[in-house]
Amino acid sequence: MSHLGQLTRRGLARLFGAAGVTALAGEAAADAPYDMVVESDIMVAARDGVKLATDVYRPARDGKPLPGRFPVILERTPYGKTVVSRSELSVANPKPLSRAEVARFFVSKGYVVIYQDCRGRYGSEGKFVKYLSDGADGYDTCAWIVKQPWCDGKIGTMGLSYAAHTQGALGSAGAPGVAAMFLDSGGFANAYQGGIRQGGAFEMKQVTWAYSNALESPEIANDPKKLAALKAVDIKAWFAKLPWKKGASPLSLAPDYEDYVFDQWKHGEFDAYWKQMGIYAEGFYDQFCDAPMVHMSSWFDPYPRTATQNYMGLKAKKRGPVRLILGPWTHGDRSLTYAGDVDFGPAATLDGQLAANHLELRLRWFDAWLKGARNGALQDPAVRIFVMGGGTGRRNAAGRMDHGGRWRAETDWPIPDARNTVFHLHGDGRLAVDKPVKDAAPKTYLFDPDHPVPSIGGTITSGKPVMVGGAFDQREGPAFFGSREPYRPLAERPDVLVFQTEPLKEDVEVTGPIVARLHVTTDGPDTDFTVKLVDVYPPNADYPEGFAMNLTDGILRLRYRDSFEHPKLLTPGEVVEIEVSCFPASNLFKAGHRIRLDVSSSNFPHFDVNPNTGGPEGPEGERRVARNTLFVDASRPSRVVLPIIPKRG
Repeated sequence: MSHLGQLTRRGLARLFGAAGVTALAGEAAADAPYDMVVESDIMVAARDGVKLATDVYRPARDGKPLPGRFPVILERTPYGKTVVSRSELSVANPKPLSRAEVARFFVSKGYVVIYQDCRGRYGSEGKFVKYLSDGADGYDTCAWIVKQPWCDGKIGTMGLSYAAHTQGALGSAGAPGVAAMFLDSGGFANAYQGGIRQGGAFEMKQVTWAYSNALESPEIANDPKKLAALKAVDIKAWFAKLPWKKGASPLSLAPDYEDYVFDQWKHGEFDAYWKQMGIYAEGFYDQFCDAPMVHMSSWFDPYPRTATQNYMGLKAKKRGPVRLILGPWTHGDRSLTYAGDVDFGPAATLDGQLAANHLELRLRWFDAWLKGARNGALQDPAVRIFVMGGGTGRRNAAGRMDHGGRWRAETDWPIPDARNTVFHLHGDGRLAVDKPVKDAAPKTYLFDPDHPVPSIGGTITSGKPVMVGGAFDQREGPAFFGSREPYRPLAERPDVLVFQTEPLKEDVEVTGPIVARLHVTTDGPDTDFTVKLVDVYPPNADYPEGFAMNLTDGILRLRYRDSFEHPKLLTPGEVVEIEVSCFPASNLFKAGHRIRLDVSSSNFPHFDVNPNTGGPEGPEGERRVARNTLFVDASRPSRVVLPIIPKRG
């Protein structure tokens, strides 16, 4: 057991910034904050005997842990229980805090804080199989915690991304003692529809994540030759030469990681594999922990669908309260005002809007439900969203487009007064509420899987060095994988169909889930269709060609058009109606802008590319060019449904 020392004025300044030290010092004198001690590498046994490395930070005085029982805050992570979390920062202190410093903050307020390495990662025993052991391991860890003499029987859970998935997993297991949860950008409502696959397609971030994290796996990190060989892998070159095979992929030097990635990739049908605990909270809502919980995500994060689905499903099943927060950020970047090349203004951060900072936001939640503090958390709005838009459209001092936006409280999600409005896709390229004409000619293009539409931002994380998330002008460029000179707008590609409104006469707000219903055909047994919602700025001095800002997108693999559980290939030339669902979004389209919908058949490397052959799912196999057609006539109307928020007095 090592003593990490008493909170000092310097330590307070590190946690809260110099400006907050005076006020906090007064609070500290009143609350008598605790010192902290840590017991490292306690090996907690799971039900199968595998031992999980666990650090316990406890309140102390004079270097000794205090007797008595305290509420516990738990985070389970695959990223190293002593490794700095990139997201534990604030506007005032942009350098991330160590986990010990985060623990110190909560321990000083009278909590025990626990960090644990997930199975097969860092100090924990066992084999790492991504996501699938976290339900049972989380349950067993909570069962161990509530038996300890320093635990008062109440556990709060926290964590970003994978550490939110571990919360969703132990919540699905009905883990004992859980009395409050704060899930930040994760907690898989259904990984088949967001996080691993989407619309039947495979999210390629699973490959880049596996590669980056295999470097830290014990089998690689402890073998200098393997480590050097894996570091030498050119992951971008591998993405450029798909298809792959097992044993001949960028993950072949880390076979455990290659195995689970290929399993996810090849497993196309939504069957029992996808309904396992840890990746399918929707299937476990009835037994999910009945604890007050916050689900937080953001518009350019891979998990706004997860957050909204979990909010809706658990609010209906549990006593709650259940809260939803949706910001304008990329994954976990809640203290930044921008995402990609677009800035949302100084009010876009969590800091100073929802709380002083992320630490204080979580503390308020835990104090309310683990300590019974009457701090107003019960009265917080059910839903807080950031509505993007309203900015100048000019380039700011940092070189980003000023899109603007504001926070707003709502009573529920979807927004109760949203009016689902049908916009039809017309043969002349218009997107309009009026119905298409009878004889409108269909739109046909060639989809070449060897030259897919490049992903220009979007809901991407863990994609470096191959891809990045966020909002960008939708044009090719050297920063985006698969782009080719002369780097023109995506709208000029022959395999991208563009439909847009006339310049808007007044502001229009779209907030909620976005769904396109298309009539399509292809000349083969299978292909993909993609859609993308875009806010089109008119030209200005900074952007003389305008700025086409991506908001959200979706994809559907046609074999799953009728059922994700029972795929069915097409008869070439068969006309089918499909539904392509996008992640939710919230945007104010200003007067003079256009609302645009792009239709295509690829979005790579965000998603894998359909080979158009109807062959088995996965990275192997031959490819063919598909001839794809979209119908836009009165008898086969293609349209998108936009949730319009009426003007409020």
